[in-house]
Amino acid sequence: MLVPVARPAAPAAESRPARPSAARRLRGLLPPLLYLAPALVFLYAWTYRPLAQTFQLSFYNWNLLPSSPMEPAGLDNYARVLQLPEMGQAVGNTLIYMAALLPFTVLLPIAAALLARRIRGRARTAYQALIFVPTLVTPVAGAAVWRWLLDPNSGPVNQLITAFGGEAVNFFREPGAAITAIIAISGWSLLGFATLVVSAGLAGINDDYAAAASLDGASRWQTTRWITLPLLSPTVLFLVLMTTLLSVQITFPLIDVLTQGGPDGTTTNVYYLLWEYGFRNFDAGFAGAAGTVFFLSFGLVAVFFVWLSNKLSFYDN
Repeated sequence: MLVPVARPAAPAAESRPARPSAARRLRGLLPPLLYLAPALVFLYAWTYRPLAQTFQLSFYNWNLLPSSPMEPAGLDNYARVLQLPEMGQAVGNTLIYMAALLPFTVLLPIAAALLARRIRGRARTAYQALIFVPTLVTPVAGAAVWRWLLDPNSGPVNQLITAFGGEAVNFFREPGAAITAIIAISGWSLLGFATLVVSAGLAGINDDYAAAASLDGASRWQTTRWITLPLLSPTVLFLVLMTTLLSVQITFPLIDVLTQGGPDGTTTNVYYLLWEYGFRNFDAGFAGAAGTVFFLSFGLVAVFFVWLSNKLSFYDN
């Protein structure tokens, strides 16, 4: 006799959560957007809008006078930028600033941050404060102090040089001395910030690596060379990127206050050249074209360094 077997009941349809409506999603996005709104407004007003206006201005000839009409110039301003005789010297000086500031933003900060790890107690706080204080000095105030220190007649530095039998140096009017002075003062002001960044990078490295290496017989130098520095590579590449992008901006106020681009353009960088044509020669169209070219060039440099950082950085997983 066949006994009928009860078939299992069909599973109930799985209940899927209802998708939130568009109005509900918008209400969820509204609070963070309100927090970001002031920053976005100022970012538009101070960054993107001036960039757009600069790009538009680069296609016109205008002397910045409201009563003077803007005359279309096409690509002539860009051709003038590329053919300008002073441009080659300004670009060369800019590259010198970038390369010469790297020891102040990479090598010396790494040494200072590693040394700070060995100092304990209040001495460590005092040591870090002494290194960071120059960062708090505004560029114009720092330039005024350094102008007095390096004065060829009564400056303490030249008095010390002559006391040891040397000749007084006019640091801001001799070609080699002028660019060296700008680099040294800029490096002095950047050292504290770079050291702070390196110290933050060192704080993120787990101490267990050094302890394990010590148990295996590694010396302090070997631990630093093969463990600490590779794990610090993202921080180092960040500092190289910041130095490359910001060295021109950092040296600009010092050039303006101390040397005015001289002597004979030996301290002029691309930003100072742009400023001279825009606000001394009142050639707004040329300055706009130069600004656009510099913006695109530094943008490409930033993209390259981001790619390089992804290739070379070693992260602690």
